[in-house]
This record gives sequence, structure tokens and C-alpha cells, in this order.
Amino acid sequence: MKKLITAVALILAATTANANQCPDVLKHMKRKLNSQEVVNLCSEYAGKTVLFVNTASKCGFTPQFEGLEALYTQRKDDGFVVLGFPSNDFAQEYADESKTAEVCELTYGVNFPMFEPISVRGKNADPLYAKLAEQTGKSPKWNFNKYLMDKNGNVTHYGSRTRPDDEDFLKDLNAALAASNTSE
Repeated sequence: MKKLITAVALILAATTANANQCPDVLKHMKRKLNSQEVVNLCSEYAGKTVLFVNTASKCGFTPQFEGLEALYTQRKDDGFVVLGFPSNDFAQEYADESKTAEVCELTYGVNFPMFEPISVRGKNADPLYAKLAEQTGKSPKWNFNKYLMDKNGNVTHYGSRTRPDDEDFLKDLNAALAASNTSE
């Protein structure tokens, strides 16, 4: 019995330690796009460098999906992930999730995780995006805003015009990845 109590105590301590290592931004559950699968962002992405992007299927910036996918493919083995969140806050997203998924997957070949449509600004902002805005002081002004979070939860904001291949953005990404890899 004593061994069982000790084992339970160790499991609880490990769970608490892991929860404490998860940045507040990741303390959310999100449903994958056009699916019933729900993802615990802490479990899946804690310890990674994460790029959060509010997306839209019918926007002038929609071709950025190509660059985002290329960046994800190139750097995912380095501990990097892109998380896409469709939003109709700017009236440029389909109401039907299957159409959004079709644009992402068939038109742009997106393989990085895409999640359920959410509101990303204002009083109706999803708690995830409210936390990103709180940490950076900036909420999305348009589609394809980017928030880069290092593994410690430090977040930097980039506007819609910052493309995935932007030199300054890539320097920041490389620095975040280097810090993540040296602190393990």
C-alpha cells in the first residue's frame, strides 16, 4: 500500500511540474478543423516554438499558406510548429468548415495543424487570442497576423504583411529555436 501511495504521489508531482512548465498561452483545448478531435495545446506543443496565425480562405494574404507550410515542413524537426486558426472577423472566411479545410489542404497543401474557426479580436475574442493580445499588447488588425512564442512562453507579434520568409521574422524564429535547443 505504501508503494502505491508513493507511486500516486510521484505521478501527481510530475503532472503538476508539467502543468507548471506549460505557458499560459497553451492552456487551452481546441478542436481540429473539420473534425471532432480535440487537442490539448499544452500536451501537444509545450516545449516547442509555436507560430499562431489567424487565417482566412478568401483574403489577399491567403497565399501565405504556401510560405507557412514551407516553413513548417523545413523547421518542424527543430521543434517548430505552425498553428492555424481560421477566423471570419474580417468577413473573409467560409461559414462551412469543410470549404475552409478544402482551401487549406487541396489548394495550398497545408499539413500543419489547423483548428476550428474562432474570433480573434474584440470582446468576443477566443481566450487563446485574448491571451496573445494581452501578452503582446496587439490584437489582429487583419487576417494572417502572426504570434511567435518561444518554448518559455515569450510572445512576439507580427502583422499581416510580415511574410513567412521575411528576413527579420526568420532571424527571430532562428533565435527562438536556438534558445529552445540550448535550454533543454
